[in-house]
Amino acid sequence: QVRLVESGGGLVQAGGSLRLSCIASGRAFNTYAMGWFRQAPGKDRVIVAAITQNGGTTYYTDSVKGRFTTSRDNAKNTVYLQMNSLKPEDTAVYYCAADDQPLPSGWADQYDYWGQGTQVTVSS
Repeated sequence: QVRLVESGGGLVQAGGSLRLSCIASGRAFNTYAMGWFRQAPGKDRVIVAAITQNGGTTYYTDSVKGRFTTSRDNAKNTVYLQMNSLKPEDTAVYYCAADDQPLPSGWADQYDYWGQGTQVTVSS
């Protein structure tokens, strides 16, 4: 019912920036809260950022506060993750996910739809 397609990952030097985009299908996009998660090899998938259905409130995990910003453009069915001051420990596969609720959850297993993931690699 919802298809999420991510782009924008790549290889970047420490201190650099990347902007991830997630384009969603379906006219119900504006009813879904959206989350960004990441998973490093051998690690759990963890929340990075999230945003309410109307974009009015955002949430960030402590390790990315002040460096990452999520936003959405419901007219374009797109959510963004701007990543600045990247660190090697940010290296992971990044996923966008949709939660059929106005407010996002911080728990991966509560999201209904997932993107394919995009690799972000930060070199030291």
